Amino acid sequence: MAFYRSHVLVSVDPECVKRGAHQIIDALNDELVAQGLIDEIQVLETSRIGDPVLFGPDIIVYPEGVHYACLSPDDIPYLVEEHFLKGRIVEKFRAQEKKIVDEELGAPKAKEVRVVLRNCGVIDPNNIEDYIAEDGYMALAKVLSDMTPEQVIDEVTRSGLRGRGGAGFLTGRKWQFCRNSQADMKYIVCNADEGDPGAFMNRRVLESDPHSVIEGMIIAAYAIGARQGYIYCRAEYPLAVKTLNIAIKQAREFGFLGENILGTGFSFDLEVRQGAGAFVCGEETALMASIEGRRGEPRPRPPFPAVSGLWGKPTNINNVETYANVPQIILKGADWFASMGTEKSKGTKTFALAGDVKHTGLIEVPLGITLREIVYDVGGGIKDDKGFKAIQTGGPMGGCLPAEFLDLPVDYESLTQAGSIMGSGGMVVMDEETCMVDIARFFMEFTQEESCGKCTPCRIGTRRLLEILTRICEGKGEDGDIERLEELCDQIRTASLCGLGQGAPNPVASTLKYFRHEYEAHIYEKRCPAKVCRALITYEIVPETCTGCTVCARNCPVNAITGERRQPHKIDPDICVRCGICMQVCNFNAIVIN
Repeated sequence: MAFYRSHVLVSVDPECVKRGAHQIIDALNDELVAQGLIDEIQVLETSRIGDPVLFGPDIIVYPEGVHYACLSPDDIPYLVEEHFLKGRIVEKFRAQEKKIVDEELGAPKAKEVRVVLRNCGVIDPNNIEDYIAEDGYMALAKVLSDMTPEQVIDEVTRSGLRGRGGAGFLTGRKWQFCRNSQADMKYIVCNADEGDPGAFMNRRVLESDPHSVIEGMIIAAYAIGARQGYIYCRAEYPLAVKTLNIAIKQAREFGFLGENILGTGFSFDLEVRQGAGAFVCGEETALMASIEGRRGEPRPRPPFPAVSGLWGKPTNINNVETYANVPQIILKGADWFASMGTEKSKGTKTFALAGDVKHTGLIEVPLGITLREIVYDVGGGIKDDKGFKAIQTGGPMGGCLPAEFLDLPVDYESLTQAGSIMGSGGMVVMDEETCMVDIARFFMEFTQEESCGKCTPCRIGTRRLLEILTRICEGKGEDGDIERLEELCDQIRTASLCGLGQGAPNPVASTLKYFRHEYEAHIYEKRCPAKVCRALITYEIVPETCTGCTVCARNCPVNAITGERRQPHKIDPDICVRCGICMQVCNFNAIVIN
């Protein structure tokens, strides 16, 4: 075998080819021949080196690992002479590497552990070779060559992986149920219908690391014996849909999808189905109805999808994050995954951290971490150093937990016991100036609007809840409203058909439990302790502080403020619409809320 002291890799990405990559190769070979170096230096083609738009055509020289960019054939003689004859790196051709800053994800913060997000912002999601370079599809090869379906299910079961979509059912056990079902056809479905307000965990994985989800689905298909799969992704995620379709096409070209995968005789294929954005289609039976072309409505269970799912055939449904965990579990082992988390909640969990916290965004932390660690160590604490009031976990159907739960470990059982849920990973932090009655009304407005209307408790019950909450926030609360809210919450929770209706009362029930005094203040004292509800507050100018600059009067949209220049002004409460503009524009903090 020939020995070369250097190797030159030339990018033949289509963009680089368009810019003259083949001419660079010809010029390199010609110059190496001319300099008598052709037997010492080998020129090779590679699919891509750097961003072809920024650097193409580009080459990389090993063993030094020097990256030269934006080359032309005329540059080659000088480059060969300097680098290969004189041993000097040619700085003027060297690529100016820019440090990639992922503004949405950011660098891992203290106490973050990235398993699902490990490749986000690191690899090119449109290039399958980037994923392969990070051990992509190694787990699939291991499964197909060395493991039986039963061994795969056993490994996933021992890892303790629970469904990350919200219910938290053991993934391995779910797969076993589907495998045990006898049928001529089985399906795999990925629930990518992420609908929680402010949540984008799944979107980010699909846009940044689609092959990890695809690989997880193929492994699941092998385990249960499925031949066809669907990724149900909402149409509001156009980039995710585009990235997925590119990834599926590439996976087919590389033999990871389609007939006789990797020559093992196992066949599986999948496609993307787009949803129209109905929140209820995140519920698995409504999702399957939508895939089948019917209206997205839930149906009673049993039968469960593992027995009778898509078109009446056994179907396994997991969400994006669940499938993305599977390749790492197969590669690193169940014990590695189970070493993170708590006794019953293993591994890591992604959250979309939002609200009144300094560092909002996407995070991934080991389960078992406390809420305090998430808010203060990962999130940086409360904005403007205000006081912490509550945190809502689990999206619009989650409960609001007060400060006494800050040291609560984040796991499925602890959150449920406290009156909230894990959900798919939404997490909203609220500061001391938040009105909890108004927050309950806000989330109820969302779930009421998203109710599919099929079952009466959800359709009518959530409407009644919203009406009462709105009335309370408008200062029209009545004696007995709290008891009516509690009774409605119980009835809706127990009688609704699906998880949306069953979970809808959670924000109301939890705020009634932990912030009951705020409801009582609204109803009986006609005041909003947080000074948020417009109907229950008044704006007042402090005469001792007001300088009579007239800025507030000039900005008031309803001319509710009067007063002479350089004299204290007054606000007419009968005219004031409580928009708060006067308070925002006052430079002397002379306006207060009562």
